[in-house]
Amino acid sequence: MVYPELQKTLDALDWEQPRRGARAEALNKLIGVVKDAAHRGSTLNLNFICTHNSRRSHFSQIWARVAAVYFGFDKVQCYSGGTAETQVYPKVLDTLVQQGMQIKALSHSSNPVYAVKYEGDAMPMLSFSKLYDHPFNPEHNFSAIMVCTDADEACPIIAGANAKIQLPYTDPKISDGTPAQSDVYAACSLTIAQEMFYVFSKAKT
Repeated sequence: MVYPELQKTLDALDWEQPRRGARAEALNKLIGVVKDAAHRGSTLNLNFICTHNSRRSHFSQIWARVAAVYFGFDKVQCYSGGTAETQVYPKVLDTLVQQGMQIKALSHSSNPVYAVKYEGDAMPMLSFSKLYDHPFNPEHNFSAIMVCTDADEACPIIAGANAKIQLPYTDPKISDGTPAQSDVYAACSLTIAQEMFYVFSKAKT
């Protein structure tokens, strides 16, 4: 069972709303990847990639894992990376805590490592900034999900990836230092959550 505060966030998501156009095409491609792996009974590795691996890719990695477990896809493993290494932006972590997750810093370097938990008995996810081909991430047999256009353009080919899916999100960084920052990060996180839950709910049917 997920944490009660996280369940409240999930209860408010509208993941059943139909998607249309190019967005639907991208999501349907990801749904197909999930269904195919489930049909074969094989482990599916998803690597969510953006430029700095600091905001959108972490939201995506974490929400995808929560959605996968929520719908019973226990063999889905989720990773994230970037075309540059920076650090997880603190507002991302604050936002996820506000939405019901528990996060603990495991190191205090310039690029800290965080443990992210969505339920009491689950193995925590490790969140830190890294290149998409960092040794922590899979080298082969993974799907690359490009969550920003800059990373997609910078890396037209992702070595070792079985599939490359363009699924960009608006960068919440545009709100940094403004009164709207908390709302913008919350909205970005929930948009990603809704789409990850949409993908895994459809893959289950």
